[in-house]
Amino acid sequence: MANAIGLGVVGAGAIGIRGALMHLSLPDVRDRVRLAAVCDPVPGRAEAAAERYGVAAAYETLEELLADPHVDAVTLCSPIGLHYEQGVAAIEAGKHVHFNKTMATTVAECDDLMARAQRRGVKLVASPGMMLMPYNRRIRRRILDGAIGQVIWAICGAAPGNYHLNEEFRQWDDVLTQVDPTWYFRKPGGGPQYDVTVYCLHNLTGLLGPARRVAALSGLALPQREFRGQPLRCDMDDSTFLLLDFGNALFAVAYGTVHGTVTKGFHPNIYGTGGSVVGTELNGESQQLPDDHQPHVTGEHAKMRESHVFEDLMQLVDWIRDGTATIAGAEHARHVIDIIEAGYRAAKTGRAQELRTSFDPLTRDECVLDPPSGGR
Repeated sequence: MANAIGLGVVGAGAIGIRGALMHLSLPDVRDRVRLAAVCDPVPGRAEAAAERYGVAAAYETLEELLADPHVDAVTLCSPIGLHYEQGVAAIEAGKHVHFNKTMATTVAECDDLMARAQRRGVKLVASPGMMLMPYNRRIRRRILDGAIGQVIWAICGAAPGNYHLNEEFRQWDDVLTQVDPTWYFRKPGGGPQYDVTVYCLHNLTGLLGPARRVAALSGLALPQREFRGQPLRCDMDDSTFLLLDFGNALFAVAYGTVHGTVTKGFHPNIYGTGGSVVGTELNGESQQLPDDHQPHVTGEHAKMRESHVFEDLMQLVDWIRDGTATIAGAEHARHVIDIIEAGYRAAKTGRAQELRTSFDPLTRDECVLDPPSGGR
């Protein structure tokens, strides 16, 4: 335990519990990471989470958690619109930070977070680290090897529907299930683009590389929903369609909308002159092997939900403990945020927007075929 990283969990809601507390309370990780603290502004929630999951300390405020000397790093499991200001506070307190998706809502915020982290000498990991999936690496390598010929176009997207209104944490049975979901439908961090299309865009750009331009249409289809019998006012666009330009006449569609999908999960369909990728199949052959998981998702973790969040957290833990850098870094996350932000700007202005960020996609040699493998 002497070399274990003390982690502070910021927010005891759905992701805080499913992605952090449930995974990190299992005994197989205690030699590397310990649950040092949890905070949540709802009175009694942090204490209830700490008691249930064996967390050393519970606080109502982020300031109290950041002042805890036993906290070496934090995971931000709060609403997306709070990530920037909370990230700034954590970095300035000298804490390493794992951001649940998305790291922020604008490129300017990302730039500031990254500059602060460099000055303070702290490490940032940003979910979702989709290229940690072994099958994504296989697909990336085979695309680079020409398995589908020249890539012509792609499509990806998601539609969350009423998922967040019906999660197990919205049942109002106790303080841990009285988690208000209304922020998902409000500005600045709500809407399906930041919530679910972000996974699709990380997959798409991880496989094809950074995009160059974006055009878009976007609007609010359902200005009012209902939660627990009460009206829920919505002001964040819930139906957005992006057209991405990757250069060399390679285009892609990315959508985040209320209902209806034409792709499998968060996986893109990619079409080339000599074949295609549909979901996790390349030219009809599955690239996902049995028990194909990220490097830390083993044993009980592989059976649990939000294992990708746990994996990204462990990437930060490894980076802090032994200097093993990760591909789930801020640069890729910033580029995806650039796409989303520029997409809203394109929809508002009616003009295609140039993207100003980039990142280094995996090279052929950094990808693996068989057997499945993990870190970079």
